[in-house]
Parts: sequence; structure tokens; C-alpha cells
Amino acid sequence: MQPLALTFSDDQAEAYDRVADQLRGMGIDLAKGTLAAPMEGKSSVLAVVGKAGSGKTMLLASLFKALQEAGVDVISGDYEGRKRKDRRTLAILAPTNKAASVLRLRGVPATTIHRILYTPVYDPQYERIAEWLAGNGPRPEVEGLTELALDRARAFYDTVASIPGALAAAGLRGSDFIKGWKRREEPLDVGFVDESSMLDERQLEDLREIFPTLVLFGDPAQLAPVGQSGEMVFDRLGDTRKLILSRIHRQAEDNPILDLAHALADPDMGFEEFERRVERAAARDDRVQMAQRVDADLMARSPVLVWRNATRIRLITAFRAAHKAPEFELIAGEPLICDGIELPLKHRKKRIDLEARGLIKGAQVIYLGPGSRDGFAKLHVVGAEDPQVSAASIIKIEKPDEDEPFIPSAAKMGAAFLHGAAVTIHKAQGSQWETVQVFAPDLFAAAQAGRTEAGVPLWKRLAYVAITRAQNRLLWVVRNRLALPQTELGIADLPRTAPRLALRVEEPEV
Repeated sequence: MQPLALTFSDDQAEAYDRVADQLRGMGIDLAKGTLAAPMEGKSSVLAVVGKAGSGKTMLLASLFKALQEAGVDVISGDYEGRKRKDRRTLAILAPTNKAASVLRLRGVPATTIHRILYTPVYDPQYERIAEWLAGNGPRPEVEGLTELALDRARAFYDTVASIPGALAAAGLRGSDFIKGWKRREEPLDVGFVDESSMLDERQLEDLREIFPTLVLFGDPAQLAPVGQSGEMVFDRLGDTRKLILSRIHRQAEDNPILDLAHALADPDMGFEEFERRVERAAARDDRVQMAQRVDADLMARSPVLVWRNATRIRLITAFRAAHKAPEFELIAGEPLICDGIELPLKHRKKRIDLEARGLIKGAQVIYLGPGSRDGFAKLHVVGAEDPQVSAASIIKIEKPDEDEPFIPSAAKMGAAFLHGAAVTIHKAQGSQWETVQVFAPDLFAAAQAGRTEAGVPLWKRLAYVAITRAQNRLLWVVRNRLALPQTELGIADLPRTAPRLALRVEEPEV
């Protein structure tokens, strides 16, 4: 075992060893740091499961570092060089850009599942630059690019190993060098999937076609995907294929937010008793707060988490009214949630293009303004490495007691969006925010309804997921009231990428 594993808890060390044994059987020896040719015809799926604070991310990061030190190539989804027969590869995946960005902030080079299922098609002229940067070809001569531009690309790539970023540093736009996207044809090697509780069976099968070795990291206490009868994909694996992390680490034990989340495991804990526990936590630690009203300022970037759709719509309506947003148009800075792609099957190529740019169901987006063409919108995709896009958009704003939403921005076809100032707890899975507001009256309603999921009261699963979305601060909102905003809605707070690093997206024809 690697020396790093000495800092693990016993269950982490056991899980590390089990994954290492699995990789050794597939020709990757972490202890010796050696690689053999891929094993033809062999495949395996393991799951590492544990509740919040059990060390799943620490284990994933340690395994990634050990694989990297052994010489395994990390696939980012941005560019892949020429294939080598003896190459071993690793891709670290998450279901959404936001979930991937949480890992990237911790030093783990994660990408989305879509960016691995679909690969970019590069213009052959600029692909020669990519091959040179990746060490697979000579320094090229490219018409229209000076030696200084190539030097800038080299300097960028040596600092940040991103081919699109390096080409942008050379003065190229994304539409110059990426000509489209295609479904991956060749399999990869090892895949780590974080937030795997969000996967459905179809996504798992897609991943199994690509990765002979698959390790799923997930939280069994979260909500299962809709339509899977309360089951998660790792629930169907045999006991020998599941590695359970049960110990909660000291730093998690000292966290009042995670302490509340784990208190929900008590089968005798009722809603009223739990709310009193939240109140006691708030009295002794300012990381938990009993809030009398929803904070409208926070809603702009950190949505209120609710259970009922009607609550979501009422809060969004109140948010827009508080910010004096016009009834029939959006203002820059309003948050949106991608609700999928509305395109016929014959437009598969356009669907792939939008999804590869981060506009996948559940993606969090900030509206920047109208696009240069009718029906297009300029958007900031939260958590994406290249967040600025312009796309054909169908933006729907729902209203209380109205069956049909009003549509302030509508292409005939494209990416569909709902307002994102409030979201259901189901859609919040995989995301984290610095501060999270949980709308407690909705959880009380779920408790009163008496519903269960996989044998657990639904309100407890909802509360667990909602609470664990908070990184540092939890607001438990107890009244159906909205505090007026103190700051004007805008986009000045969004990360600003320097123009030379921006990956401009051409508006696709739809």
C-alpha cells in the first residue's frame, strides 16, 4: 500500500487496497508504479459508498494521484492525442458541471460524463498545434499564426494542461478549432464516477461500454433518480462489489451541518425533534441559522431548496418581484436551470453540441443577456471550465396558478430553461454552495404526508440531501416570507475570464 494510505481510517485503507487489487488485476500496479498492457475481455465494476464526511473524495483523490504517479494518462474530454497501444487512461467523471467543479476545486481534474461520451472534432490545421503541445509532433507552421502566438500557446499549456485554453491563448476562438462533436467510438480504460447516486441504468450501461474498469463513488442516503423505485445503480451490485465507508472523520464530526445530516439516521427522530436539534445547533454555532425569512440576495446564486413544485414557483415569483424584474423579460444576472434539450432526433448533432458545452439537464446557468440572433441567449454555465456560451434558448418562467409558463426568450428549438432562484431538492443533488437555504415548511409537509422511499421517511432523505449541499453555512428557513434584496441583481460577481482565454461559442443553426 502507498505511504499516503497510512493517514486513512481503517475502512478507507481497506477500500484503497480493494480498488488497488482490482486495478492490479487489470494491469495497473499502484504499489510498484508499473503498467502492463490492457487486459482484453476483462471488466469490473466496484462501488465505494458512504455518507457525507466518510472520506469518499479523499479516497478518490488519493487513488487519482497514485494512478498519475504510475504513468496513467488522465483524459479531460477537451482533447485526446494519437492513440498508443500501450497507453493506460483514467477519466474522472461527474454527472454535472457543478459536481465536476467541486472536484476540480480540490485538485481532482474531473469532467462531465457528456464530455467523455462525446469527443470534440478538431480542424486538422489546428490539431497539429494540439499534437505538438501534447508532445506527439513537431512545432508546426500554421498559416495566420505567428511564432509569438505559438509561444503563448506553449507557455499557457506548460502552466495549465488545457489544449482549448492554449489555443485560445494563441488568439483562436473555439469555433476556429472545434468543428463539432461525435460519439466516442473507442473505449477508454479506468473510470471514476463521483456522485454516482445520480446515475440511472442507461447512463451506467453507457459507461460500462466505454470503461472496462469502473469505480462508482456515491452516497446511499441521497435520493434515487426519478423512475428507479428508490434504487441507486450501486444497490444492485453484490456485497463483494460494494466497499462501505462507515466512519465519519473528525473534521466532519466537528461540523454542525454534517452532524445534523447524520442525526437523521436515528429511526426514532421525528420532524419536530429534528427541528429542535437545528435550533440548538444554531444557538451554539453560527454556521447554522434559524432564518425567519428567505434571503432574496442569496437566491441569485444559491437557490432555495424546496420539495414541492408549487413552493418553487411561488418563491421564484416573489424573487423576481423583489428585484423588480419586468414581467415579460429577463434581466442580466437571473439564475436558470437547464431543463433539457428540445430538439427532434434528426438534430442529434446539434443536441450533442449543446450538451458537450455544458447545457445538460440540471445545469445551473446565469442569464447574461440576449444573443445576437433572435431566440438566442448569452449564458454563463456555472462550474464549466469555459462558461460563456451563446445558444438557441427556450426560457420558461412559471407563474402560480397558471398552467402555461410565459416564455421571454424562445428559439424554435434548443436548450430549455426554467428559473433557478428556487429548485427542488432532487435537482440540487450533485451541487454544493457556500451557503444553502432549506425551506423547512416543505419538509414539514413531506413529514405530514407520511411518504417513504426505500423504507426511509421521504422527509429525512430530502433533509439529508438539502443539508449536505451546504459547504459552510446552513439557513433553515422556518417561515414562508421573503426578505427584500439589499443588492441589485447583476453579473459583476461572475468569474471573469480574460478575453484571450475565453472560448467563444458560435451560435449553432437550429
